[in-house]
Amino acid sequence: MPLRAADLVGAGAPVAGSSRPWPTTLESLRVTAGSWKSAVLGSGGVFLRDVGHGLLEVGHNGLALLGLAVVGIALFAGGRADLRHALEAQTLSWLQARHEARQPVVAEEADLGEPDAIARATAVDPKDLNRTQAAVAGWLARRYRVAPEPVSRLVQEAWRVGELVNLDPTLILAVMAVESSFNPFAQSPVGAQGLMQVMTKVHDAKYVAFGGSHAAFDPVTNLRVGVQVLKECIARAGSLEAGLRYYVGAANIDDGGYVLKVLVEQNTLRQLAGLKALPLPPRRPAAVAEATDRQAPETAVATPAADPIVRPAPDPAALPEKIALLR
Repeated sequence: MPLRAADLVGAGAPVAGSSRPWPTTLESLRVTAGSWKSAVLGSGGVFLRDVGHGLLEVGHNGLALLGLAVVGIALFAGGRADLRHALEAQTLSWLQARHEARQPVVAEEADLGEPDAIARATAVDPKDLNRTQAAVAGWLARRYRVAPEPVSRLVQEAWRVGELVNLDPTLILAVMAVESSFNPFAQSPVGAQGLMQVMTKVHDAKYVAFGGSHAAFDPVTNLRVGVQVLKECIARAGSLEAGLRYYVGAANIDDGGYVLKVLVEQNTLRQLAGLKALPLPPRRPAAVAEATDRQAPETAVATPAADPIVRPAPDPAALPEKIALLR
């Protein structure tokens, strides 16, 4: 008996003119793929969780073993002094290397060298002096606690300048010793400066030949200018003792023992140089000194000193005479 179209509707066959789709193989594959995907994802998640848990356990156990190993090594090394010291040395070296590596790179250092600077140094080798000068220089270096090389240069210059101006070099050195104790940067309260304690502002004209008044702090220049002032003071006063009082600014007042100190120092240097000591003047009684000072010339030509000796306070009335120095 032949089938009719209506009999095929219940079997899922499409009816002519109907919009209902037939099940296809593609839909079946899609369903199957979805099932497999869910199964694979579920299995993969389980696998990854198991692997993570396993790695975590391995890590914990590894760290525990490492800790035990470190403790064991520390205990072993603690009982061995040589190993402990070696470990400390290596650790310190490593830390220092790390510290140096972290330091910023410094640019190339500036070249501060000056090969010609030796020309500015006031110094000579004591071996270059003759026997007399070397004996004087050595004693002065020990007595005033200064280096022998610069003192040797000053002794050498005192002999040379003294010969030029006909002045005893031991007198020049004695004045220098009493005035400044060989400090080339000494300065008195009234402005006397340098080794010979020359009043720079008063005698600035004498420094013109040396380039200006700042040359007062050059030891050799200060010595030369001081010798000029000392020579003028002696010539103006008429005698060595009076000239020294003029030099120290005590022409009309008591010099506080300055002249005697200079002459005692000079005699010591003369004896070291193999020369005969000069007679020392007797110390004048105060009354005689006052009477003599009243008859002294009114013009003082000495340079105030900045030496460590204690001097009496000057009479205010005589102060202008003390600082009115010879130019």
